[in-house]
Amino acid sequence: MTEAVTRSSPTVDDLLLHHEISQFLYDEAALLVERRYDDWVELFTDDALYEVPIRVTRERGAAWEVSPTGRLFDDTKQTLAVRVARLNTEYAWAEDPPSRVRYYLSNIRVRPADQQDEYYVHYNVLIYRSRGELPEYELLSTQRTDLLRRTESGWRIARRTIIVDQSVLSVRNLSYFL
Repeated sequence: MTEAVTRSSPTVDDLLLHHEISQFLYDEAALLVERRYDDWVELFTDDALYEVPIRVTRERGAAWEVSPTGRLFDDTKQTLAVRVARLNTEYAWAEDPPSRVRYYLSNIRVRPADQQDEYYVHYNVLIYRSRGELPEYELLSTQRTDLLRRTESGWRIARRTIIVDQSVLSVRNLSYFL
């Protein structure tokens, strides 16, 4: 028999914080859908890290399911800005025609971090992508863990770790942001 998850009842402040962070994440996803990548990069702190570890298949009971060192992406705000700058040129052939992407966010859980005004946010993202006139589409299921920081300018992403559920990706390329 499994034990039920027990948690104290949320306060009004907890609910407001959850709503505020959820709205930030929805607005962030809208920037990606609308291809407003320059605005999207500004949501990251100057010291931000954006990483996508490689998923590995291990035997039951293994200590880890993602590579401790291998990464699909291992970016800072500066390298994200370089990727965005390239997407804004005529040389972004992998995005011609541009992808149509949707981000479906669910199961958003907010927990305080060690520093004041910082919160860990764990949630799932289902990413839908289609291109051109092709009838095929791609789906990626991911789990994100963000460290969000409240600043004078609003919420900012200080760290994002994205775990892709598939160990072998069935997508043509990763020219879009996870």
